[in-house]
Amino acid sequence: MDAKKILCLTGLTLALGCSASAFAQMDVPEAVRVPDGHKVAMETVGVGQITYECQAKTDMPGQMSWVFMGPKAALNDRSGKQVGTYYGPPATWESMDGSKVTGTQVAIAPAGEGNIPHQLVKANPAEGKGAMTGVTYIQRIATKGGVAPAKACAAANEGERQIVDYQADYLFWASK
Repeated sequence: MDAKKILCLTGLTLALGCSASAFAQMDVPEAVRVPDGHKVAMETVGVGQITYECQAKTDMPGQMSWVFMGPKAALNDRSGKQVGTYYGPPATWESMDGSKVTGTQVAIAPAGEGNIPHQLVKANPAEGKGAMTGVTYIQRIATKGGVAPAKACAAANEGERQIVDYQADYLFWASK
């Protein structure tokens, strides 16, 4: 296997110009693969932060945990130019042309220690006309960081918010 292919398989798909379709379908867990009959419509790298808040667990009195509050990230193309944003809740991917999609999580799969999981989202119909028109699935792969803070979450810091950095490839799929 050549060096570029090895790097492509380790998640450097966009930086090296690797085939995202091949990577997304062959080199991630089955659970987050896009069903047959779809093609990659747009490839982006999301670079941003995820906010967590220390809260009491509703189902376990006296227990506390960091709760996901939402993401805020720039979506960049291969050259590093911002082409959109990702924010929530609800999870929303918005193109610079104003078109946007929300979706429902279909599946997740582990992405390694310290990284938020790979994810497959079924897109709702797009709002507005543009890059997000026709998107049927959003796939999050090649994640780096983004997990809940290591800092203790206890009654003493209930309500405290922590922001953690993350990066992920977001692949937008459309029907063939």
